[in-house]
Amino acid sequence: MSPVLEGVYAPIGTPFKNEEVAYDQLATNVQKYAASKLTGYLAIGSNGECVSLSDQEKDKVLGTIVANKAPRQKVLAGANAESTKLTIEQCKKVADLGADYASVLTPCYFKKKLTDEAMTRYYLDVADGSPIPIACYNAPGFTGMTISTSTLKAIASHGNIVGVKDTSPGMIGSYLQATAELDFDVFSGTANTLFPAMMMGATGGIVSLANVFPDVCATLYERCLTDDLAGARELHLVLGRLNAAVSGSYGVAGVKYASEVAGFHGGDPRLPLLPLSDSDKDSIRQAIEATDLSSYM
Repeated sequence: MSPVLEGVYAPIGTPFKNEEVAYDQLATNVQKYAASKLTGYLAIGSNGECVSLSDQEKDKVLGTIVANKAPRQKVLAGANAESTKLTIEQCKKVADLGADYASVLTPCYFKKKLTDEAMTRYYLDVADGSPIPIACYNAPGFTGMTISTSTLKAIASHGNIVGVKDTSPGMIGSYLQATAELDFDVFSGTANTLFPAMMMGATGGIVSLANVFPDVCATLYERCLTDDLAGARELHLVLGRLNAAVSGSYGVAGVKYASEVAGFHGGDPRLPLLPLSDSDKDSIRQAIEATDLSSYM
């Protein structure tokens, strides 16, 4: 069957002015992205600094993205909580605000007791209660939790669980193998793995560099689809170097500044994340300016 999650999504950032969300700047960014080749957005995720936003801010950020996206573009919205009940409530909320899918991160506070049995029941119960399809989100760098392949295989047949986004160092191949015979989509969570993941059967990715170079990231996806493997490999190496110089070295703050260099609104992250130093900004700017991306647009 045709994939549900496919293409390149930007895990869209949240601009701030004096520690307040700059909704006007966010709207302008989304309007620019709407004219790009992006398939959609991950709203209120880690690049959007979701853990630094109030519930009211999250709602307004999601509403702003939904209101300004292109009609063809989809929105996957973070719906994270530490209990099954609250996660289902979050899924219902983002659905009411116009999200197409809910991104459900693993709970992690009681990680010592969150066995495969507990995680399997969690995702199945959330899927039963969510009015929109959900995608599991495996991000052990943030949570210290990894969705096991046995858990993923146990939940992948549920009709309201459409896929998984993986940002771990090495689980994506195992996920693809475990779900190869199922109608289930596996998404890369970084530019570093988009090309090899698609060669193994992934259907696209949610990559932070898409905030900076949306059309270039989409071009890599397109080259994979058309079996232009030499061209895809070349672009993969280019984006890998840029990703190391931006997100890999400086995280959210680096992505936001790189977005500014590319003509979007970025700004500083919300404290306690610290803004970049002038030398850090120079490093990012030089890396971007040293890379000719014109032929990949």
